[in-house]
Amino acid sequence: MAKPKKKLPERSVDIICAKCKTILFKYKKGGKGALVKCFKERIMTDYTNTPCECPSCGNVFARETLVRGTPAYKIIGGKAAMK
Repeated sequence: MAKPKKKLPERSVDIICAKCKTILFKYKKGGKGALVKCFKERIMTDYTNTPCECPSCGNVFARETLVRGTPAYKIIGGKAAMK
């Protein structure tokens, strides 16, 4: 499979915790589908203290994986949302 495009997408979204509505990070999202994975290279601002964990409620919202050879966070269904 091909790697993700090097040029960052135009659209910027806030990723929030579904439980407490705290902003987790600002992300450059491509496409108009649901939030399934977040490539680490597209994260503009990271508000988390420990990877994949909400800083305020401690909810684990993702897992660290490799997607097409690129480091990414795989979002656990219903734990994080776009704003």
